[in-house]
Amino acid sequence: MSEIVVYELDRPAATRSSTGAPSGAERRVRKVHAAPVAPGTRAATGPRTLCGKDTFAMEAADWKPTEHPGAPWYPVEYASVVCPDCDAVIET
Repeated sequence: MSEIVVYELDRPAATRSSTGAPSGAERRVRKVHAAPVAPGTRAATGPRTLCGKDTFAMEAADWKPTEHPGAPWYPVEYASVVCPDCDAVIET
């Protein structure tokens, strides 16, 4: 598989420490997409996901489908937020 798993993240939300002071930003995964590798590379994400979204603001996952034979193409903890269009392309 020559796809890279990428995360579409929510906008940062300020979090508060136990003292009530802002402690930084937390971003959660909104959708998990698959993207082809960029031409001429083995590790850089291409410009669009398999469903056609721009990958510019997405974050590449550490998950490598080829390192997990028999597992789905995405990390199982994100099964509920997998992009159905990317999944359909991979399944065909």
